[in-house]
Amino acid sequence: MQLVFCAAALAADISVIGVFPGKGAVLVVDSGGPQSIRIGQKIGAITLISVDKTAAIVDDAGRRRAIPLGQHMAGAAPPNQATLITLVADPAGHFLAEGSVNGAPVRFLVDTGATVVAIPGKAARAMGIDLTRAERATAMTANGPAPAYRVKLDSVKLGAIELLNVDAVILDGGGLTQPLLGMSFLSRLDMRREGDSMTLKRRF
Repeated sequence: MQLVFCAAALAADISVIGVFPGKGAVLVVDSGGPQSIRIGQKIGAITLISVDKTAAIVDDAGRRRAIPLGQHMAGAAPPNQATLITLVADPAGHFLAEGSVNGAPVRFLVDTGATVVAIPGKAARAMGIDLTRAERATAMTANGPAPAYRVKLDSVKLGAIELLNVDAVILDGGGLTQPLLGMSFLSRLDMRREGDSMTLKRRF
């Protein structure tokens, strides 16, 4: 394989599919097979630095990268190449993803049954989302009707995929405890599920 070096070497594509906190992790590097390595051990230019219950920190040719469990972090992609994210289901079959809303960090539950991105009111206010001018509504939830606000988020980011002007609903009550990554974001991506993994690709 021929590599072209510019200012820096291309970073590797890395997935974390298992963790042993304080000991090691199971990684997939550049579409290879799963490899179990200990802290301090290397796979090519990748050195495992530390591991906790939710993520692994690696050194990739001198660049430190924190990769959440069950997520894929792409290396430097060629210009115009679609961005890919791979998620792995947790033991309950749920897909959780680290992202951000308007720059504030968020842990999403991917929910293809949700029409829009949905955020609990307490979390939305902590993110600084302004509800004073938001359209008031009533949302039907599993626990019955709940007060809601319709908003448009400036930015929703998942890994390297960032979409602007995303429709969302803020729920006060209704039993929602975790932000849902709904179809107002997901419909703008290509989604493919194979077994316990889900691949998201930006369309443009």
